[in-house]
Order: sequence, then C-alpha cells, then structure tokens
Amino acid sequence: MADTQFTLVQISDLHIKAAGQLTYKVVDTYHALQQVTEQINRMVPAADAVVITGDLTDFGRDDEYRQVRQLLDTLQMPWFAIPGNHDDRQAFCRAFADKSWCPVPTPALNWVNDDYPLRLIGLDSSIPGKPGGRLDTQTLLWLEQVLQQAPDKPTMVMLHHPPFVSGIGHMDRQRLENPDELQKIISRHPQVIRLLCGHVHRYMVSTLGNTLVCTAPGTSHQVAPDFSAGGAACFVLEPAGFLVHRWQASQPLVTHYLPVGNYPGPWPFYDENGQLID
Repeated sequence: MADTQFTLVQISDLHIKAAGQLTYKVVDTYHALQQVTEQINRMVPAADAVVITGDLTDFGRDDEYRQVRQLLDTLQMPWFAIPGNHDDRQAFCRAFADKSWCPVPTPALNWVNDDYPLRLIGLDSSIPGKPGGRLDTQTLLWLEQVLQQAPDKPTMVMLHHPPFVSGIGHMDRQRLENPDELQKIISRHPQVIRLLCGHVHRYMVSTLGNTLVCTAPGTSHQVAPDFSAGGAACFVLEPAGFLVHRWQASQPLVTHYLPVGNYPGPWPFYDENGQLID
C-alpha cells in the first residue's frame, strides 16, 4: 500500500490594511502576501492545504478582510484560518461566512477538519480588545471532547498565541495566559503530534510538555530579536517566510522553513557523469 502523505503550508500574521495603506506606515503587507501566495502556488508537488494562524488583518475592519480575502482566494488549494489578537470575531465571520470551517459567531471560533489523513484543529485564543491570549473554559472542554473522538488519528492543533516564553519581553507579556491548562489536555492525547502558532512573527521551536510547538514567521515584517530586559517593541524587515509541514504515515512529521523571494538557482551538485562538481 502506498505511504500516505500530506503537506500543510502555514502562514501567519498577515496584518493586511485597507487598499493602498501601509502597515505601521512602513510595510506593504498586501504585496508581501501576494508574493507569498504566488510562491505557495508554485510549489511542486502542490501543498494539500494552507492554514493561517491568526492576525489576518491589522485592525479587524471589514475593508481589511475584503483585501485579505481577495488574496487568499488566489490559493490553488483549500485554506483555513483562525483569528489572532488583531482580528475581530464578528468581521472575521462576515468575511468567511461561506467557509465550512467558520462557525457561527460564538465566544470562540474553534473548528476541526477531518478531510485529510492528518486531523486539523483550530482554536481561538484571542481576547477581544487585548493583545494577549487565553483559551476559555468552553474551548478547553470542546478540545477535550474533539480529541476523544479520534484517539488514533494523527492531529495538529493550531492557535495564535504560543504557549511558551520566547525570550522577547514585549511578546512574552502578551503570550497565552493558561498554557498549563492546554498542556494537561494535550498530555492525555498523544495523537497530537504538533502545535502550530503565530503571533511572535518569528520561526521558533519549543515544547509544551512532550509536544513540539512551532511558530511561523510573518508574511511581511518580523519582530526584532531583542532579548534584552525591557527591549522595545519593534519590527524589522528581515526576509518573510512560511512553514511547510510534511507528514507521511511511515515517518515523523517534518517542518521546513521557506524564505519568501526569488533566489538564484537551483544548480546541480553533480555533473552528467554523476560526479561531484569540482
């Protein structure tokens, strides 16, 4: 029997503004995302799905969602999204009401998708009006129930706010408030093979208990890597990027970081005789 494979692309922190506006009066997030979607569409073989781990817009306004929807609809594969602290739940639901993964507005916008060999669970960690995150009691109970329904299916859980300390002070002051409650649930369900987050605008890898956690870089600007006490909340225009999570039934999940851009190459390592080029 063929070794079942599944490829999930993760993008995050799009921060799209209304048409013609720059984010923080500096960053052209619209054209940055356009470059990302074009690069994803050029992947060979094509990805099976794309997930956006929050902050699709900068202020959660309807005109911003219209802009982001215009770009996301150019993706040639199914895509899913969860809200971040820069999103607005009501506007989010208006923008994506036709999507099967977008629930009726409730205190939290959580969803599960069972269409793939890898189960996808999206959690809403946003707190309206606040930059930090929290998984409310309803979400935690829902997550426990959903995980109990498919104990043998490999699963990835997605939320915007990372459940670990990054070392970047201003981001750590707005991280997930209750990681211990999430860890208690995840520890009971070993089918969860990865947690995917955004928010910190950098590629980071940590753990929650025994489960690996990955954060995706931003699709445009990145948070400055200032690890000093009291470091200022600043961003830098490092190359943007996204993550590619490749799973196959016979192997562990592998995560690749891909920078965004057109780079020289590819060139061969070996000549026409199979010899390493000297």
